[in-house]
Amino acid sequence: MQVKLTVNGEPRSDDVEPRLLLVHYLRDRLGLRAANVGCDTTSCGACTVLLDGKSVKSCTVLTAQAADQHVITAEGLGGGGLHPVQEAFRAEHGLQCGFCTPGMVMATTGLLAENPHPTEAEVREGLEGNLCRCTGYHNIIRAVLAAAEAGAGAHPPAAAADAGAASDASAVSQ
Repeated sequence: MQVKLTVNGEPRSDDVEPRLLLVHYLRDRLGLRAANVGCDTTSCGACTVLLDGKSVKSCTVLTAQAADQHVITAEGLGGGGLHPVQEAFRAEHGLQCGFCTPGMVMATTGLLAENPHPTEAEVREGLEGNLCRCTGYHNIIRAVLAAAEAGAGAHPPAAAADAGAASDASAVSQ
């Protein structure tokens, strides 16, 4: 089936299997590797992306369900530099092995878009669907709070700004 969507500000039109998961479309078709496959059951959050600005786990979204929508992955978050959330994760050492980091960053971006000034309890609740097997979450929570303090909720992802300029999802990038 033909699916049109915008990924990281780039309009796409691709023929996909109706059962193709968004995470596999992003990784295998587009070569965007930030959304990791950790569980295929929405348990870990490693595959989190933004779908029309909302944080979703791409391992349980069909590519066909994303038709006519805007998808932003960690690769499209900062444009030419680091997005304030990415910078906060770097500055606060909110990562260890890095496997969960793109999902944590995307979940944080979605959280701060909805709640720009969360409390620590709200951060913990907002990220409860994202697992990190390496850390005790202390630095991740610090990173989210630092990003909120820096006003990251007021900074849309770079690809979102690009998408506004190229909102015609019928344009083909191939």
